Amino acid sequence: MANSPKQVAFSVLDLAPVLAGATPTDTFRNSLHLAQQVEQLGYTRYWLSEHHNMASVASSSPPVLIGYIAGGTTTLRVGSGGIMLPNHAPLVVAEQMGTLASLYPGRIDLGLGRAPGSDQVTAQAIRGSRFGGAQDFPRDIQQLQAYFSAANSTAAVRAIPGEGLNIPIYILGSSTDSAYLAAAMGLPYAFASHFAPGQLLPALEIYRQNFRPSEALAKPYVIACVNVVAADTDAHAAYLSTSLQQFIQSVVTGRPAPLQPPVESMRPLWVPGGQQAVQQMLAYSFVGSPATIQQDLQEFITETQVDELMAVSNIFDLEARVYSYQLFAESLRALATQPAAELVAH
Repeated sequence: MANSPKQVAFSVLDLAPVLAGATPTDTFRNSLHLAQQVEQLGYTRYWLSEHHNMASVASSSPPVLIGYIAGGTTTLRVGSGGIMLPNHAPLVVAEQMGTLASLYPGRIDLGLGRAPGSDQVTAQAIRGSRFGGAQDFPRDIQQLQAYFSAANSTAAVRAIPGEGLNIPIYILGSSTDSAYLAAAMGLPYAFASHFAPGQLLPALEIYRQNFRPSEALAKPYVIACVNVVAADTDAHAAYLSTSLQQFIQSVVTGRPAPLQPPVESMRPLWVPGGQQAVQQMLAYSFVGSPATIQQDLQEFITETQVDELMAVSNIFDLEARVYSYQLFAESLRALATQPAAELVAH
């Protein structure tokens, strides 16, 4: 009998989408409801992203949202996916995350990215004189690690709370640059294949080949973020996914808009070049019924050998979004027990 496929953890990335006709207040309530539901479904972690100056995304302040979600759940790990470190002084991040880790011990993750999470004009407004801060990303991570260490107790500048907590740090990336950095620092690596699919495979190869064990991590650990739209039938999943397609097209055309309701056909909505750009960006998307999702997941896990899948489901209807996460979890559990030969036969 063929071996079962690799068992992977499963988690959530929440972009905190603002729905058409709704407000950020509605978004945050939806996020808490979703977090409470996926906690019951056995999800490992729930991460929130950092974006600025986007009418379609309400997650401009991850630490505040992390506290809100962690306070409304009990076992779920909650973290940033990520905090864009060049936007912030490392000491401030250490204090904020140290506060959260003190309030919710053993449940806080710190995912770090170097992109601005916004356009360049907004990045200038956020960073001010630190506009070139992305060049300091490796050094700033080391400074964070120092603030979190017990050894920093004799330093002139200390993170209180934060010191001695050794909050888990993850390197986020969408290019091979981040792969080299995560490998050199011996840290877990989370790749944004939900919008940068082209770099996933080379980045994972670089990360694994160059990985240096550290106090934080003995061997490589990879999280891949992917788009998931699961429903009872392929047709209904395809229908629900038109909200995601509209959202991505609004982003790639530079006009981010609130998440729109699904439509029967995208044909009249495509702008010149839009369909091709969206399809390219959504290459690692799992859209369909449980049977379709399982087959596609099996192929993806076999190819990438990831340790964890982090699903982002930009579905307009909240209950349909929750149900999609339920089907995704069930599909991964089924994969872990079903012989690979039976899956191929499907």
